[in-house]
Amino acid sequence: MRITRRTALGLMAATLVPSTAHAAGHEPEVLRADIDAGKLPSLADRLPKTPRVINVVGLGGLPGRHGGTVRTIVGGQRDIRLMTIYGYTRMIGYNSKLEFEADVLESYEIAEERIFTFKLREGHKWSDGTPLSTEDFRYCWEDVIGDEDLTPGGVPIAMRVNGEPPEFEIVDPLTVRYTWEGPNPDFLPSLASAQPINLALPAHYLKQFHKKYQDEDKLKELIKKNKAKKWSGLHIKMSRTYRPENPDLPMLDPWCNRTAPPAEQFVFERNPYYHRVDENGLQLPYIDKFVMNVSSSAIIPAKTGAGESDLQATGIDFADYTFLKDSESRYPVKVTLWKKIQGSRFAILPNLNYGDEVWRTILRDVRFRRALSVAMNRHEINMACFFGLATPSADTLLPVSRLYRPEFAEAWAGFDPDKANALLDEMGLDKRDDDGIRILPDGRSAQLIIETAGESTLETDVLELITDHWLKVGLAVFIRTSQRDIFRSRALAGQIMLSLWSGMDNGVATADMSPDQLAPTAEDELQWPLWGVHYVTGGEQGTAPDMPEAVELVRLLRQWRASATMDERASVWGQMLKLYTDNLFSIGTVNQTLQPILRSSRLRNLPDEGLYGFDPTSYLGVYKPDTFWLEEA
Repeated sequence: MRITRRTALGLMAATLVPSTAHAAGHEPEVLRADIDAGKLPSLADRLPKTPRVINVVGLGGLPGRHGGTVRTIVGGQRDIRLMTIYGYTRMIGYNSKLEFEADVLESYEIAEERIFTFKLREGHKWSDGTPLSTEDFRYCWEDVIGDEDLTPGGVPIAMRVNGEPPEFEIVDPLTVRYTWEGPNPDFLPSLASAQPINLALPAHYLKQFHKKYQDEDKLKELIKKNKAKKWSGLHIKMSRTYRPENPDLPMLDPWCNRTAPPAEQFVFERNPYYHRVDENGLQLPYIDKFVMNVSSSAIIPAKTGAGESDLQATGIDFADYTFLKDSESRYPVKVTLWKKIQGSRFAILPNLNYGDEVWRTILRDVRFRRALSVAMNRHEINMACFFGLATPSADTLLPVSRLYRPEFAEAWAGFDPDKANALLDEMGLDKRDDDGIRILPDGRSAQLIIETAGESTLETDVLELITDHWLKVGLAVFIRTSQRDIFRSRALAGQIMLSLWSGMDNGVATADMSPDQLAPTAEDELQWPLWGVHYVTGGEQGTAPDMPEAVELVRLLRQWRASATMDERASVWGQMLKLYTDNLFSIGTVNQTLQPILRSSRLRNLPDEGLYGFDPTSYLGVYKPDTFWLEEA
C-alpha cells in the first residue's frame, strides 16, 4: 500500500510522545476534586496510549498553564457552533500552513487516492469516559448516514465517486477503511473543513434514541419528553455536534457545552478526556472554561469595546477597528488585524438565472460583465472604505496561495471607463435617454437593481461608490435591502438581478481543496442559483447550465474529482480560475482586507497575525485555541 506525503504528516503527529508522568502532578486544578473523589481517573487513564502531541514552542508560542475563563459574545443561540469551529477537533485537520495532519486519528494511509485507512488512538475516550471505538464509526455510517429518516439526502456528495458511496469496513478493533472505485480528493478536505462530515458518533449514548435499538414504548416516552414530533427529529436533536445544544452528548472537542437552550449564556467546560497534550505532557486545553454571552448582533462591537469580551473575532468588522483600538486605553485588551481569506471582500454577482428575459440576455453577455468591472474604480473603494489597506483585485485567490497568478487578480480589474463605454456600445446599448441612461433593446432605461442583506455599513459605503461609477457609463443603479432569508429565497426565484455579497469564500486554497466554489454547485451561489440547485439535487430540481463556460466549469470540476495526483489537481485549478476570472462570473472589488481580533492582554499564544475566514482556517481554529492560555492577573 502506497503511503502518500499526507500520510507521512499524519504519522509524524504521533511521534515524540512525552511521558505523562511529569504531568501527573500537574492535573488541571478544576478537576482535582473529582479526581480525589474517584469520579475521574488520573491523567494517565484519561489520555489515549498515544496522545496527540502539540509542540507549542514549534508553533511560535509558549507552553502554558491550566486555568481561567474566557468570555466571548455571540449574536444568537445558533452561534454556539463557534466553539466547534474554534475547538477544531477533526479526524484529520489542517495546520496553520494548511497541510493535512492526523488529529483524532493516530495515523492514516491512502492508496491510489481511493482507499483510506484510518487508525484510531488506543484508549481514546469520549468526554464521558467511554472509549471511542470502531462501533462509533459503524453506527454513524450504517445507522445514521445509511438511514433515510436521519439522512434523507443520502450519502454526502464528498463521499460519493461517480454517484456511488464507499465500501466501509472494520479492519481490526482500531482500524476502519473507506474504499471507492475511483479517486476521491474531496474526502480529506471534507473532514478538515470548518463544518466537517461526521464519521463517528457516540453509539453508546445515541442508540437510546434510535428506533432500531430502542423499545418502541420507551422511544415514545423520549419523543414526548424532549418535545419532538418523531423519532428521527429526536435523534437529530440529541446528536447534533456542529451546533452542540445537547449538554449530555459525549464529545471529542476540547470544551463541552454544559448549558441547555434556550439561554442567554452558554458555558463550555474543559473535556477531561481530551486527547491532546503539550510537549511537556500537560493535557490540553489550557483554558478551563469558555462563557458565550448571547447579545444582539448590532451591539456586539459596543459590548466588545466596553471590555465585556476576552476574545472576540466574530460580530466585529474593520469599520469597528478605530473604536476597538481606542478601548486598549481603557481596558486590559489588545486589538490586532488579521487578513481575511475571501477572494473579494465584496463582490457584485450578476444573476445569470434572472427571470427577466431581456436583462438575462444582457447579464449573460460577457461584454456587459466586463464593462461593469472596468467601470468600477477599485482604488477609490480601497481608499474611501479601507484606508488604502486592502488590495484592488478581481475575485480570485490571494498571493498566499500557491495557486495564485497575477493575471487572475488583474483580469478586467483596471479602472477604464472608456473601455466600459466601448463594450456597452459594441453590445448595442449605444442609445441613451435624456438623462444619459442607456436604453435597453425593449425601450426601457438601463436601471440596475443591486440587492443586499444590508448587514454592515461597509456594504452601503461600497455600493454608493459603485453607483457613482456606473452612472458615469450610463447605467443607473438602485439598491434594495432585505433580510438574509428573504434575500436568498428571492435569488432562487429568479427575482434578483445583481447582488452584493462576499467573493470566493476560500481565497487561500491549495490544489488539495475542491474548486467547487468556481462552478455552479450550490443553491446559495447567487450568480447561478438554479444551476446550483440542479447540481445539488442531481438534476431533480433547478435547471441545467446552458452557458458553455458554465458547463465547462462543471466538467473541469468533475475532472478534478477524478484526479489522482497533485499536479493534475493544480492544473484543473488553473484552468478553472482562468475561465472564472476572464468571464467575471463574480465581479470582485478588493481583497486582503483586515479583520480586527480583540483579546485579553493576559491571553497568550494567539498570533498577532493570521488568516481569518470560515473555511479552511475555521476562523481561529487552525491556530489551535486549545493552546491559548491566560497569565495570572
